[in-house]
Amino acid sequence: MTGGDESGTRPGEHAPVTPDWTCGSCGEDWPCATKRTRLLDEYQVDRASLSVYLGSCLAAASQDLRTAPVSSLQDRFIGWVPRNPRTA
Repeated sequence: MTGGDESGTRPGEHAPVTPDWTCGSCGEDWPCATKRTRLLDEYQVDRASLSVYLGSCLAAASQDLRTAPVSSLQDRFIGWVPRNPRTA
C-alpha cells in the first residue's frame, strides 16, 4: 500500500480516506489509534520500513492538506512512532 491507496481494503481495516485523510472505519484523523497499533504489530521490528511507508503517506497528505501546518502533519504521521527498537 502506497500513501493513501485504498484499493482492496476491507471493512474495519482503518484505511485512510483521501483527500481529508480521515479513517474510513472510525472517522478520526488517519492514522487513528487503532491503525497505529496495527501498524506497529504489522511492522514489528522493521521500524525503517514503517517510517518509509508513513513518510509516503505524509508526502501524499501534504499535497491534499495544503493548509495544515507542516509540523502538525509530521506529528500526526510520523511523530507517534516509538524511537526505541522493538524486539521480536
